Amino acid sequence: MSVLQVENLTKDYGSGRGVFDVTFNVERGEVFGFLGPNGAGKTTTIRHIMGFSKPQEGVTYVEGMNSWLEPAKIQRDLGYLPGEIALPEALTGTQFIKMMADLRGLQNMTHTGELIAKFELEPAGGLKRMSLGMKRKLAIVTAFMHDPQVLVLDEPTSGLDPLMQDMFIEFIKEEKARGKTILLSSHIFSEVDATCDRIAIIKEGRLISTFVADDLRHSSSKTFKLEFNSKDEFERFRSEIEETQKLEVVSVKRHRNQAKVQVEDADVNGLFAIISGYDLKFFSEIKFTLEDYFMKFYDRTGSEGGANYAAN
Repeated sequence: MSVLQVENLTKDYGSGRGVFDVTFNVERGEVFGFLGPNGAGKTTTIRHIMGFSKPQEGVTYVEGMNSWLEPAKIQRDLGYLPGEIALPEALTGTQFIKMMADLRGLQNMTHTGELIAKFELEPAGGLKRMSLGMKRKLAIVTAFMHDPQVLVLDEPTSGLDPLMQDMFIEFIKEEKARGKTILLSSHIFSEVDATCDRIAIIKEGRLISTFVADDLRHSSSKTFKLEFNSKDEFERFRSEIEETQKLEVVSVKRHRNQAKVQVEDADVNGLFAIISGYDLKFFSEIKFTLEDYFMKFYDRTGSEGGANYAAN
């Protein structure tokens, strides 16, 4: 049985907002990436997994337990890191850590101390005046302090500086090596690509692709960029390729005499034979990335576009 199961989950808030017939599962020991922009439905799905919201249709399970019916039992061995952090401002960070330890019946604080040191958390100050980055570190410590076997992480590195983001990614790899089951919801390509075994892309509340990360990393399709030394050579290439249809030209830039072509591994030698007859300024392979795949589903120039999708 899968550790996390989301089956035909639907929650319609109207005006196209919500999640619609979402289905996926996370296996034991797997890091599952949930990729999409803000407002795509990631947090809504997670709120149902946590038992915070009741589905209109469908059901979610954690370790075989219905999220809506047994949330307290589920959360005993689950670590949750919310995307938006709301902390009791009257407390200090130290008091909040103690409160969370008491709620979980946690007496041995050795692991908690190690996490505080690892993430350079300074918990003594009041939460009201704590920076966003320090609050995020505090949330990380309290999510992992009881060493849970299942982790649900919603935009986990939001508010962290780049060095701490890298440290968190390495930490997730360590937890994965220890056999933890992790759902990682994010809009940051680098952290999803670096940690996840499988990835699901969500758009406007619907899953549009679920795939094994290694299949994308080791794609048999290759893309190459060509730039010709003259306009005449560029136009000759275009006309001859259109006539013979021996190559798939995926884009051209006439003002730069450039073209991008795509071929399968088995046809690379054929590509070399074709381009050897042209006067080239340069020729290089373009690595296909998670961002490239994602942008097949999202318009870079639209409201959901690339501005929010820097590879951090």
